[in-house]
Amino acid sequence: MKILFISMPSIHTIRWIDNLIDSNHELFWFDVMHKGKLDTNDKVLQFTDWKKRKIRPIKGEYFLSRKAPFLYEKIRPFLEVTENEYLEKIINEIKPDVVHSFEMQSCSYQIRKTMEKHPDLKWIYSCWGNDLYYYKNFKEHRAAIKKVLKRVNFIHTDCQRDIEIAKSLGFKGKHLGVIPGGTGYKLDQLQKYKIPIGQRKIILVKGYEHIFGRGLTIIKALEEITEEIKDYEVIVFAAHPIVIEYVKQKKLPFITLDRHGLKHDKVLELMGKALVYIGNSISDGMSNTLLEAIVMGAFPIQSNPGNVSEEIINDKINGLIINNPESTLEIKNLILDALKDRQRLIMASEINSEIAKTRLDFETNRNKVLAIYNLSIQ
Repeated sequence: MKILFISMPSIHTIRWIDNLIDSNHELFWFDVMHKGKLDTNDKVLQFTDWKKRKIRPIKGEYFLSRKAPFLYEKIRPFLEVTENEYLEKIINEIKPDVVHSFEMQSCSYQIRKTMEKHPDLKWIYSCWGNDLYYYKNFKEHRAAIKKVLKRVNFIHTDCQRDIEIAKSLGFKGKHLGVIPGGTGYKLDQLQKYKIPIGQRKIILVKGYEHIFGRGLTIIKALEEITEEIKDYEVIVFAAHPIVIEYVKQKKLPFITLDRHGLKHDKVLELMGKALVYIGNSISDGMSNTLLEAIVMGAFPIQSNPGNVSEEIINDKINGLIINNPESTLEIKNLILDALKDRQRLIMASEINSEIAKTRLDFETNRNKVLAIYNLSIQ
């Protein structure tokens, strides 16, 4: 069949599409966010560089787009070629059997009107991260989400929580199952990066600090116990500037790597050397970085927005749950609790190894991905 993917150019999209490279499907990708070419196999025909102005820019356009985005979207078709218009062109050109959009706010809102013009064209939507859990709380977003879900035929989620939310927002189609956003991991190939738990000395921290991420809360918790963790190396990766600056100002003995400081394979390699991994946010889906920690044997300490992390973490068994992502005290105590019992960390690694084999293996999830498209045409 002809499958048209619509997404941001992320590593998770690339990994998803790679599952289909050896299939007989014809694969297409629409650069809906106008970010540039997707770094994937040449077998994927890409639609990029499509944005064109209809009239010259008008003073105040940018301000309106930032301050009143929903109003701006109503006038944008008069100003420039829109995602809906270009998608119409693509559909007429390639006549896809299935359109598969990843992520709601940037990649699905924008194509709804065209998809409504083609009611017989199957639409799969993959729910990522904060798509439903966070944005359902805002009136205009909630209305936009409901409109998309009304048209969508199939939904794939990375956690059980989000299918329940989708149903509560009016989704009547078919759930294609829970599959990690980046699909699975080639466990045999990653084994070489894993060192024994007894030899690990790294505390690995995700340094996101933005509307959702609370990496700075972790840093402040570690700051309070620098003496207790002096025998460990703290590495903060994917760090936002505010986190890097805080570490510098406080002269903390932590290594910081900015958001683009490590490629995905290097993150996995670092996970394989980490004793503990800490991720903290106020909103998320099933964190891919959490899954990578589980795969690579790092003991996860993870926030639990909407109870999503506990779908894979059994608290105090194979990881620790952060109940209050804003609490420095709670995170500090969880870190100390984790480090005092090396035997528990070893046992958790063994449990997580089994979870990786049964739920996160590449081939297992590849088969699930392939099955999605067969189900979509039945």
